[in-house]
Amino acid sequence: MQNNLVHFFAVLMRIARVRNENLKIVVLDGETLNPGDLSWEGLEALGECVVYDRTPDDRILERAKDADILYTNKTPLGGDVIRQLPELRFIGVLATGYDVVDMDAAKTRGIPVSNIPTYGTNSVAQMVFAHILNLTQRVAHHSQTVGQGRWTACPDFCYWDYPLVELDGLTLGIVGYGRIGQATARLGRAFGMKILAFDVLPDSSKSGEELFLSLDDLFSLSDFVSHHCPLTADNYHLVGADRLAQMKPTACLINTSRGQLVDEKSLYRSLKEGEIAGAALDVLEKEPPDADCPLYHLDNCFITPHISWATRSARSRLMKTAVENLTAFLAGRPSNLINQ
Repeated sequence: MQNNLVHFFAVLMRIARVRNENLKIVVLDGETLNPGDLSWEGLEALGECVVYDRTPDDRILERAKDADILYTNKTPLGGDVIRQLPELRFIGVLATGYDVVDMDAAKTRGIPVSNIPTYGTNSVAQMVFAHILNLTQRVAHHSQTVGQGRWTACPDFCYWDYPLVELDGLTLGIVGYGRIGQATARLGRAFGMKILAFDVLPDSSKSGEELFLSLDDLFSLSDFVSHHCPLTADNYHLVGADRLAQMKPTACLINTSRGQLVDEKSLYRSLKEGEIAGAALDVLEKEPPDADCPLYHLDNCFITPHISWATRSARSRLMKTAVENLTAFLAGRPSNLINQ
């Protein structure tokens, strides 16, 4: 108890010193993290905090120009902007992916950049199986048809419009075997699935019941392929026509990672021609997508609006870590740095 009180008062003293520094903290796009069910009080305790729900590209510089501390989720911070922010001392990314920040420009200016690496692990893995279960049971479709009166008019006690698939014994291939990939594997095992994995940096300590394979073998052997890797120059359009052609005609593709991992034109052709059985996407190459996105018109492609990260529990952890990252930086012990 005494140790907890000592820690509590030490934190208060650090916050008091930070407030005296009169820091200006600017959040460029806070709406998705906190649409009203969380609080910004943690950042507000550390300095003058201005939160914008969203910031259009033509107002980024105007809103960020006097900031000591800058937070972004998806608002891009290019080199041309970073170079024009003389007061900027720290950039916090309110997400795991950090491709919205020009890392070279930040490094040149000596500005540390932190992200939030672990907040949504279980939420994203949960979404993978929400999609897998929808693909195998067509839950949404059958619920809608019941609401339309189909069951009432049915001559039998049940009906189904698509083959219903049991997961036990099927193979789940996971591309990117970090925290989220491993959490997804644990859920897969709970359903009795076999786990195949690919990672650019395979770690023998990760190896358990999963089997590490090449991408070629993973795609050809899996019944479901789920992506859990960051976007890099090397994996842009990792899934194109050739990769899709390796999959079983009964297999499904899942992407809750980054939309640019998948070539959507090739995916559309593959789904349209029955080369693979289905796809479930929580991310797209362009977000929000165009109104005429061709994937909308396929009955074997299911799209959700980038929400796998957005459970309240995950967003609460994200907010907490964002405050901790800034507190650590101000105390001279920066954490979760991307550009060390």
